[in-house]
Amino acid sequence: MMHTELDAAGIRASELRESYRKCRDLNARHGRTFFLATRLLAPAQRPAIHALYGFARWADDIVDEPPSDDATDTAAARLAAVTRDLHDSLSGALGDDPILAALADTAARYRIEHALFDDFLDSMRMDLTVTDYPDRAALDRYVHGSAAVIGLQVLPVLGTVGARADAAPYAAALGRAFQLTNFLRDIAEDLDRGRVYLPADELAAFGVDRARLQWCRTNRRTDARVRSALAAQHAVAREWYRYADAGIALLHPVSRPCVATAAVLYSEILDRIEESEFAVFTERATVGNARRTRVAAAALARALWARRGGRARALAAGGI
Repeated sequence: MMHTELDAAGIRASELRESYRKCRDLNARHGRTFFLATRLLAPAQRPAIHALYGFARWADDIVDEPPSDDATDTAAARLAAVTRDLHDSLSGALGDDPILAALADTAARYRIEHALFDDFLDSMRMDLTVTDYPDRAALDRYVHGSAAVIGLQVLPVLGTVGARADAAPYAAALGRAFQLTNFLRDIAEDLDRGRVYLPADELAAFGVDRARLQWCRTNRRTDARVRSALAAQHAVAREWYRYADAGIALLHPVSRPCVATAAVLYSEILDRIEESEFAVFTERATVGNARRTRVAAAALARALWARRGGRARALAAGGI
């Protein structure tokens, strides 16, 4: 299937095709919901999405080692090398890393702003030194680079029916909604890495601090105060999904089923969290395969109908 996508995207060079395949493998292994949604895009669009995801996954994995001085120093050095190699690749220099080769090709094909990649790496560097966020403004600075810019990176690949600038706030908002969902779902794992991705002042309004969260993690239960605090964060994430939903109509019709499916399935993680009464310290909320398949199957018919418009191939040349 991958060779069909690469052919549709006009990617001919053998080494570059292998680079895109590596990115696709990363997507398939680590981004189950995202990968499923990507299958709803036109074949010509998929390699670029795989390249963008592959780079983000690769960089994120660098900073997600268990906390220690040695691990932090090693990760900082690796991120510095990635940054240098990224700039070289984006400027046209040939490098050895296949992920950066695919990313640079995608950035050139779709004229993606290079600053978006720098913003992403800035947030990855924050993960090496920042373990708590005092308020929403501080967390938003992190989320801008870690998630909002991802939405902005993929927007040129998705295409829009009007000015891209009109759709940009919604694309960024959806990335933010996905990230806030992750923060709630993964709170236990993040604590194990020494991090809390929730605004300290908003938690404090419910009598919750890091020590209280750690107690819940150690005792594998969610007490009443923490449950109320997490419910408030859950409501914030819901608001971002509601806002982002209005932007789907601004995307090219070929891309709408993919984005709508990703939004539905990811937002349903919030449903699972709520249904468990915020038992995030004992179980990881997931959407079952049967439900994922049903949602994707319904979206596939819409995706195939949109592709028959005959304009999908133009997206591979830089969007519509």
